[in-house]
Amino acid sequence: MSAANASAGERNAGLLLMAAAALALLLANSPWANAYHDLLHAPVGPLSLHYWIADALMALFFLLVGLEVKREWYDGQLASAEARRVPMIAAAAGMAVPALVYKVTTGFDPALSSGWAIPAATDIAFALGVLALIGPRAPASIKVLLVTIAIIDDIGAVAIIALFYTADLNVTALAASAVILAGMGALNMFGVRRLWPYLLAFPLLWFAVFQSGIHATIAGVLAALTIPLGKGEPRSPLKLLEHRIHPWVMFGIVPVFGFASAGVTIASLSELVEPLPVGVALGLFLGKQAGVFGAVWLAHVSGLARKPEHLRWLHIYGAALLCGIGFTMSLFIGELAFADQVLVDEAKIGTLAGSLLAGLIGYAVLVLTSPIAETELEREEAEEVFGEDADEDPTVCRDR
Repeated sequence: MSAANASAGERNAGLLLMAAAALALLLANSPWANAYHDLLHAPVGPLSLHYWIADALMALFFLLVGLEVKREWYDGQLASAEARRVPMIAAAAGMAVPALVYKVTTGFDPALSSGWAIPAATDIAFALGVLALIGPRAPASIKVLLVTIAIIDDIGAVAIIALFYTADLNVTALAASAVILAGMGALNMFGVRRLWPYLLAFPLLWFAVFQSGIHATIAGVLAALTIPLGKGEPRSPLKLLEHRIHPWVMFGIVPVFGFASAGVTIASLSELVEPLPVGVALGLFLGKQAGVFGAVWLAHVSGLARKPEHLRWLHIYGAALLCGIGFTMSLFIGELAFADQVLVDEAKIGTLAGSLLAGLIGYAVLVLTSPIAETELEREEAEEVFGEDADEDPTVCRDR
C-alpha cells in the first residue's frame, strides 16, 4: 500500500469516527432522542444492544490493542529500552498529570473521584485522523511519537480498567478464565501456528472473564498475548490476525462504539460548567499537554532522554495537544466509572469538549509550524510503523 493510501486510510477512519460521534450528539439533542436511546437499550438476547457493543464488540477493539502492543514491544518501535524511554516517560506523565488536574478541578469530591482515569487516555484514531488532514506539514516522525506514546497509554489504560474498575470477583469464573488462558498459552508454547484454535478459544475466554467480574474487554488483551508473534517474521500469525481485523475494528467497531456512546443530551449550557465535565475537559486539554510536553522537555534538559532531533519543540507541543484527544477510551472509562447516568453524561460532555479543543488547537499549532526536511532514514522508520511498503508484504499492518 502506498503512503498516500495509508494516509487516506487514517484520515478516513478518523473522519468516520468524528461523523459517528457528531451524528450521535445530533440525534440525542433532536426530536429523535427517545428513538436513539430506545435503540441502544433494546434487548438483544440477555443484554441490551449498548451492552453488546461496549462489552463484546469492544473486546475485539482490545484484541487489536493487545496485538499492536505485543508486536511493537517485541518486534517494533518499542523493542529496545532506549526506544521506550521517551514515550514511556511521556505516556506516564500524560496519564498522571490529567488525573491530578481532574482531581484538583473537581475539588477531590468523593462522589466524583472514580472518574480520575477518564482524561488519562489518548484516542490515536482521532489523533492520526487530524495528522492526516494536516498532510505533509506534519512530519511522519510525529506519527511514530504519537503511536508509541499511545501504545504505552493503552497498556496503562488496560491496567487501570483491570485494577480499578472491577466488580466483585467470581472465583470460579476467574479460575475458568485462567485455565482457558493457560490452554491458549500452551498452544503457543507447543508451536501451534494456525489461528483457528485461538479464535475458537477467544469467545470462551471472553465469557469466562465476563462472568468473573473483571471487565470482559480485558479478554481481548489477554488473548492477544497468546498469539504467536515470531520475532522478525513478516507473516507470523499475530501480524496476519492484526492485518485482518484492523479494518473491521477501525471502520466498523470503533465508529459504532462512538455512535453508541457519544449521544448525550445537553439540556442547558450550565451543564458544561459543572465540576465533572470541566475536570474531564481540563484534564484532557491542559493535563495532557502539560504532562506529555513537560515530561519530554524535562527528560531532555536533564539528559535522561533526548527528544527526537528531527522534531522542533513546536512539533512536540502539537503532538502533546493531540494526545489530549481521548475520545474512545475516555468514553469507555467514563461508562465504567459511574453508575449514575447523569454523571456518565457529564463525563461524556467533558470528554467531547476537551477532545475537540485539544484537536483544534493541536491542528492549528502543527499547521502553523514550519515544515522540516526529513532524512531518508526517518521516512523509512515511519514507513516501518505505518506499512507504506505493505504491497510487498500484505501482513504488515498499520497502527491505530
